Amino acid sequence: MSSTAAAPPEIKPQDFLNVDHLLSDEERDMRDSVRAFVNKEVVPYVGDWFEEGRVPVAELAPKLGKLGVLGMHLTGYGCAGASATAYGLACLELEAGDSGIRSLVSVQGSLAMFAIWRWGSEEQKQEWLPRMAAGEAIGCFGLTEPDAGSDPAAMRTTARRDGDDWILHGSKMWITNGSISDVAVVWARTDEGIKGFLVPKGTKGFTTQDIHKKMSLRASVTSELLLDDVRLPDSARLPEVSSLRGPLSCLNEARFGIVFGAIGAARACYEAALDYALSREAFGRPIAATQIQQSKLAQMALDVNQGTLLALHLGRMKDDNLLRNEHVSMGKLGNVDAALRVARSARQVLGANGVTLEYPVIRHMNNLESVVTYEGTADVHALVVGGAVTGIQAFR
Repeated sequence: MSSTAAAPPEIKPQDFLNVDHLLSDEERDMRDSVRAFVNKEVVPYVGDWFEEGRVPVAELAPKLGKLGVLGMHLTGYGCAGASATAYGLACLELEAGDSGIRSLVSVQGSLAMFAIWRWGSEEQKQEWLPRMAAGEAIGCFGLTEPDAGSDPAAMRTTARRDGDDWILHGSKMWITNGSISDVAVVWARTDEGIKGFLVPKGTKGFTTQDIHKKMSLRASVTSELLLDDVRLPDSARLPEVSSLRGPLSCLNEARFGIVFGAIGAARACYEAALDYALSREAFGRPIAATQIQQSKLAQMALDVNQGTLLALHLGRMKDDNLLRNEHVSMGKLGNVDAALRVARSARQVLGANGVTLEYPVIRHMNNLESVVTYEGTADVHALVVGGAVTGIQAFR
């Protein structure tokens, strides 16, 4: 008996498994808007920003605010109230441009804004969130310290009561947006548990210094925060949390974005390698005609498509309130490792051209060496997954 079913669509090298079919019209429209923004405002310039070690945040932030991606997964206060999946897709497109640009958006929305939105007072929300959503104010998130990265419980920054005020003392390290921020969300140890504080730029005793000589995330501002007996009123304290639950909840939001973002970097590397292999000729034919290059491209396509499906699945789980921290750890571990494989293989396909900023590959490859470390290292996420499947915690 003959079938009247329509023939399956042709293979698209850039979307081998037709993941587009799994998105709603609204999700595709949002994705396309962010992709168009990145192609216009980021891709033509980011190689120079990377080489020069700078990023024009003052110009980009209002444009990102107008695009609606700053705190887009939050509700109210000028935020878009988008789904988790839509936010993830935006992160994917932003990181296809550069990890530093996705980090700018991620730290703003999932760390600084989320901390205020989830744990702040109504007055704090009204003061900061609308301006941050519009890109008129920049925030940073001060958790990591020089001697406390993967073990935030070992933080040394302290806050002690002094009458109706708090006195903060300590330092934070590797802080994205640090020196350009209008407000820093700083986590400190107190006699009452771990608390968060909003430290406005210019507060007496609060200074920053940028970290230079980076070979990764160069199109991003990375700073040290120095708090020398900074006096703050109690109104600067985030009132709704007094434990590590506060900062860790924010980190999980940011890690979720990385699950998608890393695949954006991988896709950019894969597409660059595919285009190059089809146009570069050696021994009278494109190098894409050789078995060894086709094998590399096939593995890259597999990693990109598997990673995209994993990210999309986790997005749907988050929207359905089924997502656990352990799921996010698996997503970050798997997708960042996959992206690193793709970037390294793509760099080989491009040969000598693979190490120049004329192509995006070496930039993404270097950036991913930071992505695999921040928001929880690959080793830590492996232990989270390992503990979940065995029931035995191996951290201590």
